[in-house]
Amino acid sequence: MKYLEAFRDGGIARTLAEALRREVQPGRAYAFMEFCGGHTHAISRYGVEDLLPPELRLIHGPGCPVCVLPTGRIEQVLRLALDRPVTLCVYGDTLRVPAAGGMSLLKARAMGADVRMIYSAMDALALAQREPVRQVVFFAIGFETTTPPTALVVREAARLGLSNFSVLCCHVLTPPAIRAIAEGGEGGGAALIDGFIGPAHVSTVIGTRPYAPFAAGFRKPVVIAGFEPLDVMQAIRMLVRQVNEGRAEVENEFTRAVTADGNLKAQALMAEVFTLREDFEWRGLGILPRSALRLADAFSGFDAERRFGLEYSPIPDHKGCECAAVLRGVTRARDCRLFGTVCTPETPVGACMVSSEGACAAYYAYGRSRDPGAAAA
Repeated sequence: MKYLEAFRDGGIARTLAEALRREVQPGRAYAFMEFCGGHTHAISRYGVEDLLPPELRLIHGPGCPVCVLPTGRIEQVLRLALDRPVTLCVYGDTLRVPAAGGMSLLKARAMGADVRMIYSAMDALALAQREPVRQVVFFAIGFETTTPPTALVVREAARLGLSNFSVLCCHVLTPPAIRAIAEGGEGGGAALIDGFIGPAHVSTVIGTRPYAPFAAGFRKPVVIAGFEPLDVMQAIRMLVRQVNEGRAEVENEFTRAVTADGNLKAQALMAEVFTLREDFEWRGLGILPRSALRLADAFSGFDAERRFGLEYSPIPDHKGCECAAVLRGVTRARDCRLFGTVCTPETPVGACMVSSEGACAAYYAYGRSRDPGAAAA
């Protein structure tokens, strides 16, 4: 805890804020997107936006693994849980994500579906080992951070020859999502972004190199940042300097955990177990080519979509929900007309209010449901 406190020092934060005020250029506006939902929560929790000069604006991005799953994927896993004799293992955030008609996995469990919350992919594998008569399906979601653990359990299931374990794979990839944001996302209208605060945990796996072609091609600087408030503020300062100097490079603020090459063993494991899907639908970004993973042919026997003959059909979101626009960075959580009224963590209408990494959940949890200047008005 003492180590973490060093990155939460209020005095240093105020010093950094003053340095930022000196470095922003008069008459110039800066807009930076923090891709990762973990950064969004750190920014809201520690009041980082309150310390920034008015010329500088932060935009929340699509880096929330539960939020980017489209309604069709939630409906797909719901139908599996309700219609087939399976035990479905899911991470906690996934339980309450609304599907069509306000249905959810939590409600499906109340209706008799065997849905279990787990803390790790290994929990699902252990259940399959303990109860060989059950067909255990692990709903695997997340970016590159949670993908290696899924790969490990699939490889172990193959080694053990388990016939009652499979994975419904919805792992997605970070670089294609950043590219989609830069290109305009679903239907265009992307926010004008001057640079990106790159994800921390994802980058420990993939390293900094995958961002280089993107930074060069779109002329948008990327600074990888840790999750503590001083990490975020220093990354913003580095982005301001790049914009002022006309540079568009990948820089690494999170040097204590991220390297250029990332975790090569984790990457090799992912390459062994998974292959790219030709395309995948994301909430807010539409159908993106080669942006998600499925099990490689060598492990196809553990692919729940193949085992149970599952089909995918797109399903539109709730008409009043602005989650898709929030994920693209074209609107703010508090600007959704459902925010904090119809849509709350207790009665979520959209996935952004459910997940621990969702922008709406962050704004609601830390009392940022109004404009920063509203209290002073």
